[in-house]
Formats: sequence, structure tokens, C-alpha cells
Amino acid sequence: MPTPLPAGLTAGTYAIDATHSTASFSVRHAGIAKVRGTIAITSGAVTVGESLDSSSVTAVLDAASVNTGDANRDGHLRSADFWHADERPTWTFTSTAVKADGSDFVVAGDLTINGVTRPVELATEFTGTATDPYGNSRVGFESEVEISRADFGLTWNTALETGGFLVGDKVKIALDISAIKQA
Repeated sequence: MPTPLPAGLTAGTYAIDATHSTASFSVRHAGIAKVRGTIAITSGAVTVGESLDSSSVTAVLDAASVNTGDANRDGHLRSADFWHADERPTWTFTSTAVKADGSDFVVAGDLTINGVTRPVELATEFTGTATDPYGNSRVGFESEVEISRADFGLTWNTALETGGFLVGDKVKIALDISAIKQA
């Protein structure tokens, strides 16, 4: 039996509004603090079917747009040590399944970072609908996932004199999505 849509969510194609959507991340630095940053979502779509099972999501992110608040660190992240942003400027996500998880849902799919594709599952919450001042019908979602840098070939690191490594392996990614229904 198909899984019904959350209350208020209607079938249709919604274009991700890049100016009102964010992708943020956090990773341990020197084992004691977290570095946080953002990466621009440049495009994508949420296609809502008649049920969750027939829905899908795509998103494209710009690796060169990284912003951690430190220009030197951002440059290092764009370099061949990490993201190879000149050679591999985009990250992509393409869903393979959408399924209910209590009152929320999980969006499973293929995440490509640095030219490496791995399956991930995003814990997702439907945050509601709104009509903006321009008459656009909007939907909102929040998603989170934790990935391993090593799974995506992001292995640059340096050992610390006190033990451990400078950059943690686990990266938490959070998405806040606002999407506009297309005619």
C-alpha cells in the first residue's frame, strides 16, 4: 500500500529555491572543536508523487562556494587536498527511495562528492507549506545525514603531536530546503 503524503503536501514538481535554501556542514577540528561551513545549493527539484513512495529529490551543490568564515581554510578545502573544486565543481544528490519514518521520512539516494558516489539516507522533516508575497506556493524540508570523509576519498589529514588527527572523519550535513511549486 502506498505511503500517504504528509498533511498539507500536494503532488507536483517543486524547484529548489537556491536563495532560500542552505547546505551546512560541521566536522571536528583537532578533536576538540567543530568547524562549520556552508556550500551553495545551485539547483534541484522535489517531485512529489501521489504518495511518498512515488516522490523523488535531486540537488546540485557548488563545491567552490564553500564558506567557513576563513578564506585560507576555504581555499584549502577547494584544493586537490580535499574537494578538487576546479576539476569536480559540483556535488549531486539523486534520490532512490522516499519512505515514511514515523511522522517524518527518510530520503535514500546517491550522494556524489569529489567524483565519488555513495548511498546515503537523509532523515527528513516536512516543515510545511506557505504562499509567499508573490503568490508562489512553497514547501519546506529539513534533512540531516552524517557521512565519513574517507568514504568519499577525502583522506587528507595531519597527525597531531598529542595524538589523533587534525580533521575528523565524520561530517554532519544539514539541509534546509525551500522549494517553489512549478506550473
